[in-house]
Amino acid sequence: MRIGIHCSIGGALERAAIKAHELGANTFQIFSASPRMWRARSLEPAQVKRLRDLRQKHDLAPLVVHDNYLINLAAPPSAIRDSSIQAFSGELERALLIGADYLVAHPGNYKGLSLEQGILNVAEAMVLAWRGVSPDLKRNAKLAILLENTAGAGAQLGGKLEELSTIRSLITPYLEIPVDYCLDTCHCYVAGFDLACETGLAQLLGAASTTLGLNHVPVIHTNDAKARLGSHCDRHAHIGSGYIGLEGFRRILNHPDLREKAFILETPIDEPGDDLRNMTALKELVFPKKRSTPRKLSRNGMSGGRMTRGST
Repeated sequence: MRIGIHCSIGGALERAAIKAHELGANTFQIFSASPRMWRARSLEPAQVKRLRDLRQKHDLAPLVVHDNYLINLAAPPSAIRDSSIQAFSGELERALLIGADYLVAHPGNYKGLSLEQGILNVAEAMVLAWRGVSPDLKRNAKLAILLENTAGAGAQLGGKLEELSTIRSLITPYLEIPVDYCLDTCHCYVAGFDLACETGLAQLLGAASTTLGLNHVPVIHTNDAKARLGSHCDRHAHIGSGYIGLEGFRRILNHPDLREKAFILETPIDEPGDDLRNMTALKELVFPKKRSTPRKLSRNGMSGGRMTRGST
């Protein structure tokens, strides 16, 4: 299985690969530049080579790049839209340069527009961004764009799987690279799929199979949810400390239709070591350690794991 985590490049691309290996990951995600600035530095060839060498040495695959938080491809004609297209074109170029397998993109926000116009804006912007990529980089490209589902708050696109499917159908004829999907467990939960229970997971897999095609979902962002079911509030929690809970993730990770996906954590780091603790939690749900003595119960008789429905 492929289990990994989002890692900071910290000023040098290879640092993310080193950190991923130290945490015991065999896949990882990065920002290829600052996620909160429009302007991005050029990648140094020596750093790109070191990243590629480390990935090969430690079997770190796939490599996923997440796009800039400022990008809004659904925006109407404006300076924001122009900057978003240019920035996404840069994301594509950097992902191709470093040999990334996937570029994850949020569809954007269509505030002030109709849903249909927002979807058309995203499709057009992605095509224009791809046209801006250097022809040399496009040649023999092995990158795929992944449209990520969202919490669906307000005018945010991607809260419904059908919106992602429509965007993909509009884009695909105009790109030489695949367009597929990334599902986020927290986003799925707060959008209405109760992944804390078996029936909720079955509902998600049924909807994803019908609407997206599970074979078009290579990456799953693996995050617990701080907010309640159907709240449309995107707040990630540590694995087992949110509403999805340990048993929910045990079912997700061990489901036969999902085991070949890349599971990548985007959980918060509130205290030093949180990244390792979340990695360990995921691994133990797939490869549980044998316990010589029963787990110690807390005072209320519970052994820990899932947040109760009434807690906050």
